[in-house]
Amino acid sequence: MFDRRQIIAGLAGLPFAATTAAAQVNWQTRYPELVLAVIPAENASGVTERFGPFNDYLSKELGVKVTLRIANDYAAVIEGQRAGQIHVAQYGPASYVRAHTVTNGGVEPFVTTVNSDGSRGYFSVLYVKASSPIQSIQDLRAKNLCLVDPNSTSGNNVPRFAMNRMGIANPDQHFGRVVYAGSHENAVTAVQQGTCDAAFNWWNSETDSNLTRMVAKNMVKAEDFRIIFKSDEIVNSPYAWLTAMPAEAKAAILKAFMEAPTKAKAAFDRLSDGKDRGFHPVTHKDYETIVELQKFVDQLRRARS
Repeated sequence: MFDRRQIIAGLAGLPFAATTAAAQVNWQTRYPELVLAVIPAENASGVTERFGPFNDYLSKELGVKVTLRIANDYAAVIEGQRAGQIHVAQYGPASYVRAHTVTNGGVEPFVTTVNSDGSRGYFSVLYVKASSPIQSIQDLRAKNLCLVDPNSTSGNNVPRFAMNRMGIANPDQHFGRVVYAGSHENAVTAVQQGTCDAAFNWWNSETDSNLTRMVAKNMVKAEDFRIIFKSDEIVNSPYAWLTAMPAEAKAAILKAFMEAPTKAKAAFDRLSDGKDRGFHPVTHKDYETIVELQKFVDQLRRARS
């Protein structure tokens, strides 16, 4: 005979077990395909080569198709997440904060990269040709300046903040022309070709920067450029997911990212040419200084309009 208490205890456990099992499957049922988008730091083929193997690793680990989307500009990634069409995005700090703002917290960061020396920051630098007589930003008066994108941290927001502190509140009046190159690679190429006299860019170290990546691809020669400005340290770029995604999905994605350096070392190393040590969990709080930077830049825009 069955003991009544055993039957009741057994039945009591069924809903929890069923709910747990359903939760484990449910997120994959709801999200049979995830879209990973990347801001255009380099040309489309470069992004594909860099992220393709990592994208394949994520598909295998998560058990769903992960589609890599290469955006034409930063705004496309932001708008894609606002529309719920991009589930995970690789941002710069400022573009993440913009996405967080326009979605009213609809996106949140979950990891950033750890540099080879254990640090979690990078810098904005200003390049000129090595042969140029220009030694400072002040020397660039009436010259052409290349920024990267309105939502680029090292290619626009930090430079504008730094220039404002130097007394250059309106770069359009100080420089002969200020143009957005669209990507970090385009900005460097513009200096190489003489379209711009100087260009802002991201820089981690002498051996890890957009310039060194371009050198590795035989696009430029390092000795042809010289740095005349270097910013204070900026917190590293985050990956951000949709806040509304199920907790189980977030846990699976976070686990896949954190385990990537060991489970898929070649794919992980490809992301940074082997220059990064791993991923580190982050929250919105880690980007509070960037929130203040964004407010400052927005105030500058309103003042000029």
